[in-house]
Amino acid sequence: MAEVHVIGQIVGASGFPSNSLFCKWGIHTGGAWKLLSGLREGQTQVDHPQFDNVAYWSHPIDVHFATKGLQGWPKLHVQVWHQDSFGRSELYGYGFCHVPSSPGFHPLDCVTWRPLGSWQEQFSQLFVGGGPQLLNSDLIYTGADRYRLQTRAMGTVHLQLAVLLRNFDRYGVES
Repeated sequence: MAEVHVIGQIVGASGFPSNSLFCKWGIHTGGAWKLLSGLREGQTQVDHPQFDNVAYWSHPIDVHFATKGLQGWPKLHVQVWHQDSFGRSELYGYGFCHVPSSPGFHPLDCVTWRPLGSWQEQFSQLFVGGGPQLLNSDLIYTGADRYRLQTRAMGTVHLQLAVLLRNFDRYGVES
């Protein structure tokens, strides 16, 4: 079987309206993919920068997959959360990016968005916090019904990934 090894890190995030951010992440693959080692999902620590508006996480990613085909190539999806001074967590954005299909080192920027909700929910969010969230997180990385959502652009998650491919040439795939 062909193998894909992804090694890297979630460097941090910028462009969000507040500090004290953390990130939940996961990797989604198709049915022909098998996880050989590593974690398919995780969460960073909360970073509260004192001087600039960039959160630094330097959270490691190290996953190793085996596959029988190219369909369902890995996608990395993220959720950025804000933690206030009372320890409450508020969703700040969803985003995803495809794991690069060429071997080598790849710096990536994953733009994020969040659902707007109705005007009543937006007004309530100003005073109470919180806000609308997706009931089904599959909408983050599948385009099925996402086009019907009203969203707002948020910040950017910065990643550095190194991709290693093995045995793809045996199956007629040139890298």
